[in-house]
Amino acid sequence: MFLPDVQSSIDTRNVAIQRVGIKGLTHPVQLATPRGPQPTVATVDMYVALAAVHKGTHMSRFIEVLRDHRAPLSPAALQLLLTTMLERLEANDGSIALRFPYFIVKAAPISGVESLMDYRVAMFAERRGTETIVRQSITAPVTSLCPCSKKVADYGAHNQRSDLTITVELAGEMTIDEQIRVAEQAASAELWGLLKRPDEKYVTERAYDNPKFVEDMVRDIAVALNRDARVLAYTVEAENFESIHNHSAYALIEHDKRKAEDT
Repeated sequence: MFLPDVQSSIDTRNVAIQRVGIKGLTHPVQLATPRGPQPTVATVDMYVALAAVHKGTHMSRFIEVLRDHRAPLSPAALQLLLTTMLERLEANDGSIALRFPYFIVKAAPISGVESLMDYRVAMFAERRGTETIVRQSITAPVTSLCPCSKKVADYGAHNQRSDLTITVELAGEMTIDEQIRVAEQAASAELWGLLKRPDEKYVTERAYDNPKFVEDMVRDIAVALNRDARVLAYTVEAENFESIHNHSAYALIEHDKRKAEDT
């Protein structure tokens, strides 16, 4: 039985579409990690540009491309997935975004008891013409302790949980674990899923001895990324979920090393 391919028919309105595809697909994936492939579940967006002459894209092909991808995800593997998608959809421009939880087994600083810490991670790949951009983003929860509060208070200092988000465009492979460590090392103290009393003492005192404003954290991360030749460009964000205010404190730094070299 003949079934017409409506998507491939001609559209006469002469209007190109910059992005068309699938959004919010939940799909299992494998991640490349220093410990070997790690399974997780990603929320996936996949788009291509559609020429004005074409009526529609082939939505099922996006699912087929993702289903058939076997290599554990990394920036390099994501670029290969993007190339495959564009070839399969017969498109020149397109983008892929994946957002997923990432887990690391961490040993508490004193007791050594192990627990899982989860982080929010995203990977993005986009091609426009001959240019391909791949970005990797992590959000690490940390502790920050207020330097001002420590200075003026007679009893302790207020602290809070903070989110540090680092998004990098890379010239070489950087593992998710490495990116997380850059964030955690810039905080007053990092977090663990499980702490015993000696660990709680260590973390509390560590934060007290290492006070940080949001400005301090984003600047410390920027200094580390400026030294890393693998990083072409970055965005660094810090958000403190303030414990003595009903609003957050926030800071952001954006930097493109290539533009800085041109000036």
